[in-house]
Amino acid sequence: MGPQDWLARTRTSYDTVAAAYADFVRGRTAADSYDRALLELFVALVQAGGGGPVLDMGCGPGELTGTLRDLGVDARGLDLSPAMIALARRDHPGVPFEVGSMTEVEFPDASLGGIVSWYSLIHVPDDDAVRVLRRWARMLRPGGVVLLGFHVGVRSSHKLEGYGGHPMDLWVHRRTPEQLAEWLTGAGLTVDLQALRDHAADVPQARVFARRPD
Repeated sequence: MGPQDWLARTRTSYDTVAAAYADFVRGRTAADSYDRALLELFVALVQAGGGGPVLDMGCGPGELTGTLRDLGVDARGLDLSPAMIALARRDHPGVPFEVGSMTEVEFPDASLGGIVSWYSLIHVPDDDAVRVLRRWARMLRPGGVVLLGFHVGVRSSHKLEGYGGHPMDLWVHRRTPEQLAEWLTGAGLTVDLQALRDHAADVPQARVFARRPD
């Protein structure tokens, strides 16, 4: 599968399910005390390191972006799906949201205080994911923080429907925290925390914190 092929399939799939997905995620962060605490930790680390803009990569309808702004950081969102971005702009007026790919996004070197990828890197093939993390490391300022949320596993699956039975056509890549930590370290980042939530869902979930060294 070529790079434009998986990007196009992911974009079309999330355009199709945008409204249903927005309903699915609405309020979930606020209702999950563990993830809320981890987001508060992320915000505290960004602020302790000097602040700066935070980019929510693969922001979907902006649920997490809005939470981060409520917690006190200058968060903005990027998503491949125009339908998702339309919902994000509707539900979070005044917040900067842009249509774009995490594989191509450009910010000046050392300009971001933090980057969040909440179940979005899971759709990026391995070789592209390694390049994406290197791109993010370059855009982070010294002390800047990365937070990843993802499904844990060692296989990829082809998702053909979801969120109420709507048709989809994209891949979900499950990875171990150790695999992500290796890639983050290879990108020049320091991994500070790995948290496994094996009780949270049918598929184990993980959260990984990393930072660009000072």
